[in-house]
Amino acid sequence: MKKVSRKWIALIAVVVLAIVGGVIINNHRQVSAANSKGKRTLIVYFSRTQGIYGRNLRIGNTKRIADDIQKKTGGTEFEIRPQKDYPSDYDQTARLADQERREGARPAIKGPMPDVSKYDTIFIGSPVWYNTYPMVVRTFMDRVNLNSSSKTVIPFTTNEGSGLGETPDVLKSQYPNAKTRQGFTVRGTQAAHARNQVNRWLDRLGY
Repeated sequence: MKKVSRKWIALIAVVVLAIVGGVIINNHRQVSAANSKGKRTLIVYFSRTQGIYGRNLRIGNTKRIADDIQKKTGGTEFEIRPQKDYPSDYDQTARLADQERREGARPAIKGPMPDVSKYDTIFIGSPVWYNTYPMVVRTFMDRVNLNSSSKTVIPFTTNEGSGLGETPDVLKSQYPNAKTRQGFTVRGTQAAHARNQVNRWLDRLGY
């Protein structure tokens, strides 16, 4: 009886170790996959705290959405910063934005561009100015090569009534070989409370 009991105890121990070991390996794989996924995602954004319609902000509206995307995906953020700041006055900013749009301007950007070869998915976000991306975002788009079938580009915007505007079409035109997926937009006044909406959108996209 003692020999039989010992055999059963040994067998049970082997089974328990196998189960525990499997759980540990599976969890490790899940963590590794999540980390790998985050490293392949880049979140590019242009956001402002001054010259906003109605008020100045502590944190820019588009920055808030970029942060929500980062928390969900584990991706890397890159902020587009113009070499010359836009005016702090809303009306002056609006006039300059319209002029840049009409002229097809490409305002200079501070600092080096990110190495986009490291990323498969690139979110590109900004406020909507005159129904499209601000021209400083177009500067970024001109300076990086995302026109590859291995790249996925996704727009996100904050707006005051124009939704995504022409941003999806801009991405498709700029990067015809890349895959453009459904974007996200929210009114700027609601950006601070949009995390659940962002998460549902990202869930639908598989992130």
